[in-house]
Amino acid sequence: MTMVQSNMKDPKAITGKTVLAWLLGFFGVVFAANAVFIYLALGSFPGVVVESSYEAGQAYNQEIAAAKLQADLNWQVSSELVRSDAETGKLVVTAKDAAGEPLYGIELNAMLRNPVHDGADLRVTFHADGGGRYVGDVDNLAPGNWTLVLLISKDGERKFKSENRIFVKE
Repeated sequence: MTMVQSNMKDPKAITGKTVLAWLLGFFGVVFAANAVFIYLALGSFPGVVVESSYEAGQAYNQEIAAAKLQADLNWQVSSELVRSDAETGKLVVTAKDAAGEPLYGIELNAMLRNPVHDGADLRVTFHADGGGRYVGDVDNLAPGNWTLVLLISKDGERKFKSENRIFVKE
């Protein structure tokens, strides 16, 4: 009996070079996908909430003191957004003191902040409607989530601040 020895290699054999090529290819695809996702994430939201974290931290104690003073006043403030048509509406704010009496001689400022687009914020100017009721016109109001920031001042001093999330339907 004679044995024949062949120099032909098995084409299906897994060699070290094959394993290395598969590993490099796999991790190359993973790193490329991560790079694309990081680029898209940073392009759509840079992560900056405030320009100066230090200054925001310094103002924190002042915000706590203002919140305590606001709580001591025990004012009753409510707001309602009423749509007029697809792009406009009215923001109605009713303000009463602790005894339930209407607040007069106050200055209201409101801003509707879009949580996604900084440039889409809307300022609201109010006029007194009587009985502690104040009405402001809102233009270019797109449907979606908004944050209503309401500030009430009296004699040039901030007395009340609230931030509420609202959803505007189409």
